[in-house]
Amino acid sequence: MSRTVSSWILSSARNSIVLQGKGRLYSICIPNRNKIKWKLVFSKTRLYPAGSCSLDNTFSLKKAFRHTSTEEEHFSFQLSPSQINDILRAGELSHKILDLNSKNANSVLKFESNQLASNTPIEDRRSAATCLQTKGMMFGVFDGHAGSACAQAVSERLLHYIAVSLMSRQTLEEIELAVDCMKPVLPILQWHKHPNDVEYREITSQYFENLRVYWQHLLDLDTEPGFSLEEAMICAFKRLDSDISLEVQAPQENELMRNIALQVAFSGATACVAHIDGVHLHVANTGDCRAILGVHEEDGTWSTLPLTRDHNAFDEFEIRRLKREHPRSEEKTLFVNDRLLGILMPSRAFGDVQLKWSKELQHSVLENSCDVESLNIYQYVPPNYHTPPYLTAEPEVTYHKLRSKDKFLVIASDGLWEMLSNEKVVKLVAGHLTELNVQKPQLAFEKPVNLGYMHSLLLQRKNRGIASLDQNIATHLIRHAIGSNEYGEVDQEKLAAMLTLPEDLARMYRDDITVTVVYFNSETIENYYRNNE
Repeated sequence: MSRTVSSWILSSARNSIVLQGKGRLYSICIPNRNKIKWKLVFSKTRLYPAGSCSLDNTFSLKKAFRHTSTEEEHFSFQLSPSQINDILRAGELSHKILDLNSKNANSVLKFESNQLASNTPIEDRRSAATCLQTKGMMFGVFDGHAGSACAQAVSERLLHYIAVSLMSRQTLEEIELAVDCMKPVLPILQWHKHPNDVEYREITSQYFENLRVYWQHLLDLDTEPGFSLEEAMICAFKRLDSDISLEVQAPQENELMRNIALQVAFSGATACVAHIDGVHLHVANTGDCRAILGVHEEDGTWSTLPLTRDHNAFDEFEIRRLKREHPRSEEKTLFVNDRLLGILMPSRAFGDVQLKWSKELQHSVLENSCDVESLNIYQYVPPNYHTPPYLTAEPEVTYHKLRSKDKFLVIASDGLWEMLSNEKVVKLVAGHLTELNVQKPQLAFEKPVNLGYMHSLLLQRKNRGIASLDQNIATHLIRHAIGSNEYGEVDQEKLAAMLTLPEDLARMYRDDITVTVVYFNSETIENYYRNNE
């Protein structure tokens, strides 16, 4: 990005020029106590009044080197390479799987993840965990909108709901007995978290009680052997969304817990969760996060295998589904300007009760809540709102049996896919793998060894780029997503400009980005097929 372009970004913002992009700039009239406020709200999600929830401050990440407004007098896009790296690598998370059980070797070799905020605070969330009472590992990416509250709750709770759905009746009975007798409960998940990951500690007990109600419901079903993995994921998604809706309707004396329940229900989140057990890969998707496989073909080329569909107005299956669920008289108003009812880009999501509840229920809940305006929650009924619900959290589940040529899985929020195509992502990961696997120059010294020869070996190593690579592949993808020029190369000046964009401008150029890359153990997968021929 040239200095001329950098200057144009700043001046265009100060002159209120509406920039082209996936989102739109809306002018919204918001009643506020005794006066009327007009706010310009840049949003990809809704037309109803916006603003980050008060509890979102709990999730603020450190804002390094970032401007707060385009109105600042001394404004600079300059960052040093080390400052750029500090920002890009702040959210890095990596975990290598230690396989201590040779009989049941894990098909997951390691995973690497990272996040980069555009919104302040970031509205994306991520989760990774090993199932302790059942088999497998789970990885999730959650893209929040209208605040981070819903994405936060779903990231904490959904993997538990899936794990409980997969448990045998005997295990559920043992856990219920332990809780009933006030004894220690068997751990359900082993979480793999970043030190900065946060949770709703104030409401953990309520979340656990509602999870308990769910497993009691499963016990009442009296079915054995229980759900298939696909059924378990679908049931878990739907049940959690139902609980989110019911929790905000239930009487609640604790004001903080009441406010959290309101914020969770009236914000929203899309979700993509992968469950990996040996060679069995299931991906459940609700909304427009995305999961793809990187496949190394026999001829040495790389190909892409999509595992999800984006649930939005550009998907013919989604359009037909919604038309089936609503009267013919609403066909022309279901999607307006490529958004559900003209408001929401994804057509499936958790929360967003404004698009699920009746007008009467919305009015009743908000009327009985204390000072919801302070939480930036307002009742907004879109035009042509006749036959709710218009939105569902029910996921589509894809099953894939892993092959030795399946090398990695990429799950990411739409902030990545808006910048990079599926094919480009696979190419970048594959190239990164190749570069990291390049053998370092052998120190087979010629005799006599001299300083010139040693210097030449060091230059060879430097020129091959080994020292300058991001070790974390998710960071590598984010760097290219926001910093690539028209030739696909990282432009340092563009990268610096994109990272220093002020809060009132950043969302016009990029969304929050969350990426998790899971590497598969090809040897384990090959052994599976060898032993099961």
